[in-house]
Amino acid sequence: MAATSWGHGTARAAATSRAGVGVVPQGRRVFAPLTVAEHLAIAAPRRRVRGPWTRARVLDLLPRLGERLGHRGDQLSGGEQQMLAIARALLGNPRLLLLDEPSDGLAPAIVAQVGEVVREVSAQGMTVVLVEQNLGLALSAARQVAVMRKGRIVHRAAAAEFASRPEDRRRLLGVD
Repeated sequence: MAATSWGHGTARAAATSRAGVGVVPQGRRVFAPLTVAEHLAIAAPRRRVRGPWTRARVLDLLPRLGERLGHRGDQLSGGEQQMLAIARALLGNPRLLLLDEPSDGLAPAIVAQVGEVVREVSAQGMTVVLVEQNLGLALSAARQVAVMRKGRIVHRAAAAEFASRPEDRRRLLGVD
């Protein structure tokens, strides 16, 4: 993602949001002194964007955040921060959700929860682009896989097909 400009600068972030893209950046970018409730309040658009994602619906999807509304960003675990970053993106009611390395630094149980959230959001009709090095998460959450090398897609396949072909995984990714 280093070559892209997603989320860098206020003007670019606003343009990205207006274009219908919700971005969950690598590293989460949670504001330490703000509470979960404050993060959610500033993430909600000033004018109501048509779409299904409200604060109540986000908290239904991510109930742990509802339990932590009064906690500051620096009091949250890495997994809670990741869920907060996802919640902020959803509140903009994007047509496309872009997640950049959502498993980065998370415990395996939390990675599984992130996968569940990605699958649920996708099942509800939102297009999700998952940029992920954790192959287990990617294959569990994706319908399609695109392998990139130096910014170019070098292989595309259905996730189930890619999962069933260890020779392709070894050749393209160097993993079994």
